[in-house]
Amino acid sequence: MPTRARSPGLMSFQDPQHSWTDDLPVCKQSGVGFSTNQIYREDGYRQEEHPFEDRSFHCHYDDSTFLYGVFDGHEGTKAANFALQRMAAEILLGQLNGKTLDEEIKEVLRQAFITVERGYLDSIGDLLAERASLQFDIPAGLNSYETYQKFPQLVDKLNALNCELSAGTSAVVALVYRNRLYVANVGDSRALLCKTDSNQVLRVVQLSVDHDLRNEDELLRLSQLGIDIETIRQGSHLGNQENTRCIGNYLVKGGYREFEELASATAEPIIAEPEIHGGIELDDSCRFLLLMSGGLYKSLQEATGTDQVNRELALIAVEQFKVQSTLTGVAQAVVDKVVRIHHDVNMSNSRNNLLPGKRDDITLLVRNINFPLPHALRSPINQSVRFNPIIQTAPLTVLHNDDYSSTGTGVADNFDTSTSETSTTSDIYPPGSKTSNRNAKIKPYVDFSEYFKTVEKRRQDGTLPDGIDF
Repeated sequence: MPTRARSPGLMSFQDPQHSWTDDLPVCKQSGVGFSTNQIYREDGYRQEEHPFEDRSFHCHYDDSTFLYGVFDGHEGTKAANFALQRMAAEILLGQLNGKTLDEEIKEVLRQAFITVERGYLDSIGDLLAERASLQFDIPAGLNSYETYQKFPQLVDKLNALNCELSAGTSAVVALVYRNRLYVANVGDSRALLCKTDSNQVLRVVQLSVDHDLRNEDELLRLSQLGIDIETIRQGSHLGNQENTRCIGNYLVKGGYREFEELASATAEPIIAEPEIHGGIELDDSCRFLLLMSGGLYKSLQEATGTDQVNRELALIAVEQFKVQSTLTGVAQAVVDKVVRIHHDVNMSNSRNNLLPGKRDDITLLVRNINFPLPHALRSPINQSVRFNPIIQTAPLTVLHNDDYSSTGTGVADNFDTSTSETSTTSDIYPPGSKTSNRNAKIKPYVDFSEYFKTVEKRRQDGTLPDGIDF
């Protein structure tokens, strides 16, 4: 999770530009729920700490290829937007052609992450040039206080650029290809596969790796680069973030030597190399897949103190599968329940001092494999449209002067576009209603007798305007 205390400001929300991935068909076997971050106030007023920074996609490329992704952005949406628009292109535009072995497909995913990272860093070249120019304009040998006193405008611009260059994102991507599942991730976004064992008991398997300072493998990797792990443990941060891997955030990559705790590293300590699992055959034991940003499981963990947060989330999802009618409903209901639990605990007096008083953005993507959704909305079996009007016979209205009586004709056609069913009664008349000659005149909706009386009176008086002739 990123830390914002060290950043001079927050990037404003930027809508992602239209991408080719926006035109890919949405996978109907999946749904997404989300909730924006919140700072808790005693008066109950909802306040966001920053604009929503999570992004996600769930697309159906062809009958054998499905791709899903959740991106947990930090310090703005720049990196998350870029990854959202580029990741699918680096996987689906021919890269899988001819690939059949698990290792070949996993290599496609690995290259996708590396290429997206490289492309993102290339896209911020103008920011890096501007930053270098500002740094050149500030004389060497000044401490931070002296620099700000003498060059406040330059320092403010430099801080704003550093904030923008800190934009990064965690990412978890799931690929279903030829009925096999592959998961790749960097950062602390998670993927959980829920499947039943031989006794039909639901089990939860985490297919992603949390790249944070609680991961002993990551600490070992950092120590091999020459970083003092004990110093890192005490500070609980790596430069300006907590994750040991991410996409973007130039300051802890190309600029990592500017952080005291990272300066001793012999190579870039924060990397975009993903951990990849798969392929897992999606057989009858696989029930559903959950992809989530860190805000979901961390919020539930903070509020309940559970050490089985994956299991608890799976149980909440199972509850919602039983009552919701859509997969989007399932995902959103799980998010809403966790949000409510976290809010209620934070606003209560019992554990108020133990919690941060806020929560991060939350995104949950649910991909159903073969778990029952008993209340699912289904389209009618008969998709045809029927229109069978029946015209009732109405008595002819006789006006006071036969010269002005209406002579309109009725409509007698019976329209039926049904392909599998016909009907001889109208849907707009109740059963048993009497029908007669369909060629009969229709009873008028408006009585024009008063109008005709007035016209005749004006005719007799000689005051009828020219051009009116009946």
